Amino acid sequence: MLELCQPPIAAIRRPKLICPPGTTDCHVHVYGPTQLYPPAVTRSFDVPDALPSTLATVMDVLGVERVVLVQPSGYGTDNRRHLEAAAQLGRPARVIAALRADTPDNELARLNALGVRGVRYNIGHKGAVPIEEMPTLSRRIAKLGWHVQLHVMDDGGGAPLAAMERTLMCLESEFVIDHMGSLRPEEGVSQLGFQTLLRLIKTGRCWVKLSSSYRMSKMPAPYVDMLPYVNALLDIGSDRLLWASDWPHVSFKGKMPNTADLLDQMLTWLPDESTRQKILVKNPEVLYGF
Repeated sequence: MLELCQPPIAAIRRPKLICPPGTTDCHVHVYGPTQLYPPAVTRSFDVPDALPSTLATVMDVLGVERVVLVQPSGYGTDNRRHLEAAAQLGRPARVIAALRADTPDNELARLNALGVRGVRYNIGHKGAVPIEEMPTLSRRIAKLGWHVQLHVMDDGGGAPLAAMERTLMCLESEFVIDHMGSLRPEEGVSQLGFQTLLRLIKTGRCWVKLSSSYRMSKMPAPYVDMLPYVNALLDIGSDRLLWASDWPHVSFKGKMPNTADLLDQMLTWLPDESTRQKILVKNPEVLYGF
């Protein structure tokens, strides 16, 4: 029997940060009901229902007007839950799907009309779409203006992003790195994976999500041990950075964060209001076409 994840905190407080109009959460998931959307047999854990109606309430409390629904590993390549959720949230939404390289052109066109703007790959997830297919599908989706999204799991000591660097450099589409590359804050900015991330951003084709700090940080919110990494990313260019909450924070073993903390951390990470405006509003408009 698979482990059931803890649910997110239900009582989301109002954040201190007043969101500018058009603020976008660039990485959220929804789950359930299971009888309508059965999870993949290859999943590594089970997730309590995290319904579109609940997500909409959370976003209303935070003041977030737009969202990007990201296909999680637990649904494999069955994208129905997130495609249908995009029409149920009562706000502009985009979808990042999980697809195989041989997906027909007419299906790609259908998904584009439904709001899909990218394809996600996971390194380290059981049952994930084969990473070897990424260059082929990248070439095809580039014609639609889509991008590749890559989640690199912390493998306990290696540097999987560094191993992927040459492949990513050669992709024909733009690409997004989830969760700041799953860096290890205790290892410093010179760590191989983070230096790889900086080189990728310098290509002008890479985007990075300022997200999942609660999983990486050794400190409570606002996770100030992450500041050297945020500042290094800002030094290269704030126009390639995105913010995301990663709601509903699945498969997290620690104390569940209040999702408002993950928005308020931007007051510490990005004290300049114009920079926050760019990362919360303008950059998502460019990447996702809101």
